[in-house]
Amino acid sequence: MIGDCTLVIMAKAPRPGMVKTRLARSLALPAVTELYRCLLEDTLSLAQSLGGADVAIMCPASDVADLSHVAGKGVRVVAQTGDGLAAGLTSVFRHFAAEDRPGGLSHRIVAFNSDSPHLPASVLMSAFEALSACDVVVGPTHDGGYYLVGATASYPGLFTGDGMGTTNALEALLARARALGLSVRLTDPFYDIDVAADLSRLADELLRVPARAPRTAEWLLGWKRAAEPGQSGGHP
Repeated sequence: MIGDCTLVIMAKAPRPGMVKTRLARSLALPAVTELYRCLLEDTLSLAQSLGGADVAIMCPASDVADLSHVAGKGVRVVAQTGDGLAAGLTSVFRHFAAEDRPGGLSHRIVAFNSDSPHLPASVLMSAFEALSACDVVVGPTHDGGYYLVGATASYPGLFTGDGMGTTNALEALLARARALGLSVRLTDPFYDIDVAADLSRLADELLRVPARAPRTAEWLLGWKRAAEPGQSGGHP
């Protein structure tokens, strides 16, 4: 990879009641918060494993200080303008596309979920490669949403609050891209982490390859053990 690529993680500070709220239906809030921190830290490690790409975090303004502490040195933490995911994604491309790149290179920007340590690095690299030949790249999830979106410019109107976070989020995004006359490519579909069934799938995957996301793998191992009949302790 070359130095015209920026990988932006869409994140929130790991605070009880503010992250992975759908998981709170089956896990206690402290456990959800602890899990999210593990997912975020492993996702950061995944992002930093892509040599040559700048890594940044886009987040609500109130979360900048906390996430700067989590991210450590070498990762920029940028406050989004406005509230919600649509505003966050709009902020990503408006902010980073405006930056000057060495040699006048076009700037390839990919934004992706903060809970995606199970995503192969090759998928992120393929998203950057796709942006050499299209306007927008999108990574679809199996539930009708998307786990990443990339572009080389800011396109006003590409992201709106309509349909965000719903089962037709991908369809709505693609429709807006078509209306703007943008060319789109898709990466491989993957699952995201929203409900307990997703955790079970991720736990089974990381049991085979724990090094992919070691913090999350350790947490999930305790969670699986606690869920076994006759077991106690672990993560409530």
